[in-house]
Amino acid sequence: MSFEVQELPDIIRVMVLLSLSDKTALDKYTLKRQIDKHCANYVCVEMTDVDEAIKEMSDEGLLIDEQKTVKLTEKGLQLGKEWRNLLLKREPILEIVAGLTDGSITGLVAILSAFLANLNFKMTIFAAILSLTAVAITNFSSFLLGGKTEDIADLLTLKTLMDHSLSDIPDKIERDKSLKLVKQLFVMLRREIERSNLYAALIAGTTTYLAGIIPIIAYLTLPDLLGIILSISIVGAIVGIFLVRYRSQRTKVHWKITLAETVAIITIAVFAALIIGGM
Repeated sequence: MSFEVQELPDIIRVMVLLSLSDKTALDKYTLKRQIDKHCANYVCVEMTDVDEAIKEMSDEGLLIDEQKTVKLTEKGLQLGKEWRNLLLKREPILEIVAGLTDGSITGLVAILSAFLANLNFKMTIFAAILSLTAVAITNFSSFLLGGKTEDIADLLTLKTLMDHSLSDIPDKIERDKSLKLVKQLFVMLRREIERSNLYAALIAGTTTYLAGIIPIIAYLTLPDLLGIILSISIVGAIVGIFLVRYRSQRTKVHWKITLAETVAIITIAVFAALIIGGM
């Protein structure tokens, strides 16, 4: 299946992948009704169009046609997942990376500041929770507003590219049907994006708070020296195991390179925060 959407069956194949990616199998007529729902009573596709797309996907090894029902193969499930990640931003990469990084830095700065300034319990917990809450709320609002704006802009760019490809269809009826179907598809995707950005904001804010509050609690509940050793160890585990491993898997970069750049960035950020805070 070509990445570029050039004709009506290509749009239907994308819709089939999106409809089946969360299910093991689906009745063909139920699938047809789902596609009609995307049309919003503005344009419709014939069952023959759906059958043609299903046959092509079956020939390409993307799904298994069981006469009355269809289900995706492993290859189809993977491709469907990639389309959902592209169109709906379902893979929370940036949110988790930002949350773990910002939470770890904030927690580490709060712990070291409290230790160096010899703050009492009440002052430490007040400063730590205040700082961490501010960073978590900032991340939440940034992903809710900035992420939504960026994702919708990306969708509009992708729609423009698809419209350009579909405008070359020689048959006017099929061309008009394809362009209208793409328009309705992106109307539906825009609503999905709004929900996805709320989830992304919640993930970013929650990850930030948890990554920072866990080492802070360890520092506050144990004697000074033991507390700071354990809390720094927790931060190191969060950075070394969760953050580095996650980034390495998603970017396909060797973990040693990812570890080196992550430790360097967090070390510089922590020292910069301590120096500025001490002025």
